[in-house]
Order: sequence, then structure tokens, then C-alpha cells
Amino acid sequence: MQAMQYEITLPADYDMGIIRHRVATRGSALDAFDGLGFKAYCVRERGVHGSPVNQYAPFYWWDSTKGMNRFLWGDGFRGLCDDFGRPPIAHWLGIEVARGPARRATTAIRTSESIVDGEAPADAVARAQFAVGDSVYTTVLAVDLRRWELTRFTLYDGEPLVSDGIRYQVLHLSDPGHSVPASSAVPRASAAS
Repeated sequence: MQAMQYEITLPADYDMGIIRHRVATRGSALDAFDGLGFKAYCVRERGVHGSPVNQYAPFYWWDSTKGMNRFLWGDGFRGLCDDFGRPPIAHWLGIEVARGPARRATTAIRTSESIVDGEAPADAVARAQFAVGDSVYTTVLAVDLRRWELTRFTLYDGEPLVSDGIRYQVLHLSDPGHSVPASSAVPRASAAS
């Protein structure tokens, strides 16, 4: 499993209605994409919830590398590059995805924390906390192996339970992988390991 996100920062006076229209007319293209766990079509708007920027920042959870490759080397990503230029993509190795009870996602929070030198990566993963509560749709835990950094991305229905991290509005959610069990992925090692 893989997670990825690209952040396209737009001018301060950019009409975010253009992005909203793009997502409204094209977002459903990945609703049944084979190998996709989910894609959250995320935006940040300058001045809203403290955002300093306008940004289009989709987040992907891939159930298969084959699906991710088909997207990246296919027409979907090519269309984005044609419209905005090729963005750098943050990429994480997926550790775990946990589904919550919420039935939709309207907000997302992404947080990151370094795995400090001398700390066993398995210990950092074992102590990682997942958001819980009725408003949680899904939480992803992933690791950037180059920077040794844990990233948590949580989708909420309504107001998030935490205020730390980068907050996004979710315009659309393509979720063909919703049949994933309540907790799936690489089992986390116990702290005693």
C-alpha cells in the first residue's frame, strides 16, 4: 500500500471556483478506479481556517502499486500536468488504514512527526495514535522512509477532532476501496518488540 499527495499552490487571488468546477465535473472519474483505496480531492483556501494559501492538494491511498502506476503513467495524471504543470509528489509507504463510523468526508487533517534518531521505527509506529469518534471516516498512517517521518491523514465528516496539522476541505471522495475491513494493512509491531 502506498500514499501520495501533490500540493498545487495557486496565486493568492486565484478563483477557487475553477478548482471546485474541475472536481465537480471530473472527480467521479476515479470512483471505481481499480487499485485505488481512496482519493480525497482536497483544497485549502487563503484566509479560511487559517490557511495562508490557495491550494489544490489531492491525497491518495493506493491498495496496489499497479493501480498507482496506471494512474501516474496514464491520462488522469497527464491531464493534471497539462493544466498545472507536473507537481512534485509526496510519497509514503502505507502502514495502516483504519475506517471510522462516519459515512462521508468533508474535512481532512494531515499531521507529520519525525522518527527521532535512535528510536526504533517499529516503536514509533506502535505508539502512533489514530483519531477516534463518530466524525472519523478514515485514518491513514504512512511513513516517508527517506526522511523517517510518520504522516497521519484523517478524513472527518464535519469538524475535525484535532486542530494541529494542515487542514483541508474535501470537495469529493472517490472511494472504490471502501470494502477494506475496519483495520487493514501491515500489522503494527508491539512496543515490546
